[in-house]
Amino acid sequence: MAQRYVRVQSQSGQLHYGLLQPDRSIHVLDAPPWMQGQAIDLELPPDSYKLLAPCAPSKIIAVGKNYAKHAAEMGGDVPQEPLLFMKPSTAVTATEEPIFYPPQSNRVDYEGELAIVIGDRCVDCTEEEARDKIWGYTIANDVTARDLQARDRQWLRAKGFDSFCPLGPWIVREISPEAKIQTFLNDKPEPVQSAHISDMVFKPEMLVSYISQVMTLLPGDVLLTGTPEGVGPLQMGDRIRVEIEGIGSLENEVQVRVLPNAALITES
Repeated sequence: MAQRYVRVQSQSGQLHYGLLQPDRSIHVLDAPPWMQGQAIDLELPPDSYKLLAPCAPSKIIAVGKNYAKHAAEMGGDVPQEPLLFMKPSTAVTATEEPIFYPPQSNRVDYEGELAIVIGDRCVDCTEEEARDKIWGYTIANDVTARDLQARDRQWLRAKGFDSFCPLGPWIVREISPEAKIQTFLNDKPEPVQSAHISDMVFKPEMLVSYISQVMTLLPGDVLLTGTPEGVGPLQMGDRIRVEIEGIGSLENEVQVRVLPNAALITES
């Protein structure tokens, strides 16, 4: 089994990067693994920590319509160049944490994706150089308020709500180009999305190179590589699971967001 790099919060509230062991204990590292973090003499037993999103990116850059069949289902052609947009870092949430359905929207969609984690500062890289800048891979769900995307005619609000970037559960260093990516809704046996990573129009090293010619990529930054066909709506209470061979599964439930002051009642 490939090594699984995690980010966790201990019972004392401390944040740690570490290596997940087969018994679910954590060998703690002294720094993020892409910053040459080394194992220290500290182990967290199972059930003594909370699994977080596996990194805390300064930015999340995503790619639209990077699978031909998805481009077709969205009513468009495959772009001639990668179609880029961004999600805020505050959209990141961990596996088993809720996706909050925003009150502004009447249509929220799932979009299962392979995510790339950058391991080194990357500026104006060639594709060959970009391969060495990719530190590892994880799973993402590019949750999208589809009605707002259509209404706004740009994508920031539709894709930027808190919790709209589930990420995890951990990072692996390598993945097969033929790995299958699948999305399952409410534990039904048939996936709503199914494709191979090799079906991407623009491959990971090309995306890293292309984006690095626009903006500096920093260690821990995340790139979302696009979603296959089969995107669809989420309802309150739905559970959505994205699986990628060689990584694992990312699962979240859709909930209503309760604001801190929502329960306050003023009596007259």
